[in-house]
Amino acid sequence: MKVVWTNTAKNQLRTIFNFYKEKSVQGANTIKNEILNTTKKIHFADQYQKDEIEPEYRRIIVRDYKILYLAIDEVIYIAKIFSTKRNSVRQL
Repeated sequence: MKVVWTNTAKNQLRTIFNFYKEKSVQGANTIKNEILNTTKKIHFADQYQKDEIEPEYRRIIVRDYKILYLAIDEVIYIAKIFSTKRNSVRQL
């Protein structure tokens, strides 16, 4: 399956990267790469669980981040990425 990132998800990943970059460039790259590599491993639409809050999406958890994706035909759209920490600012 082809994986396509929405502009929203790209911007959210950039925000996550910039947040960690202030503390450590290496740490920022590690988190960014973990997220990117995980999304590359999606091989079929129903591979991960449906999200309990937004059931039209499937979810992947990477560290403290939830990645929401949607499958349409043979394309996986990475739609949103946000922190699952309670006291963080959600990047919607």
